[in-house]
Amino acid sequence: MSSRERCVFVYNQTKETFLAFQVRVADSIWGRIVGLLGRRSLQPSCGVWLVPASCIHTVGMLFSFDVVLIDKNFRVVGLREMVRPFSITRPNFHAESAIELPVHTIYKSRTEIGDQLVIERYEAKQPSDHAGKYRAVASMLESSSHGPRN
Repeated sequence: MSSRERCVFVYNQTKETFLAFQVRVADSIWGRIVGLLGRRSLQPSCGVWLVPASCIHTVGMLFSFDVVLIDKNFRVVGLREMVRPFSITRPNFHAESAIELPVHTIYKSRTEIGDQLVIERYEAKQPSDHAGKYRAVASMLESSSHGPRN
C-alpha cells in the first residue's frame, strides 16, 4: 500500500477480536471502482473499506473473500462469507459501507450481525514528555557545569 493511502484497523468490540490491522479506505469513486481489482490475493490482516457501499461485485476478481457490511455507527448489519469471483451480492439497505477481508476472517473473529466494530486510524503514540524533561534537565546541568560567564 502506498504512503498516500489512508489505512485503518478494524476491531470487533463485542467479541474483543481484531478483524484486520491494515485496511485501505476506498472512499472515492475511483477507489471504490478499483477496490481489490488487479490483486491475486488479499494478505492476512489486510482489507479494503468501501465507503459508501451496500453491496459489492466481484466481476474481474481472481479470489474469494469475506465481506462485512456495517451501518453508519459501525454496527454489523450483514455478513457475506467466501464471496466468489464473478458474483454480485444482494444490496443491504441498512449498510452504509462494506469491508472486504481475507476469506475466513468472519469465522476466525466470530463476528456476527449486531456486533459493534471500532474502526480507527492507527497512529504512533507521541513521544512521552519524559524525553523533553530529560533534555531540559540535561541542558540545565550542562549550562551550570560551565559556571558563570563573564
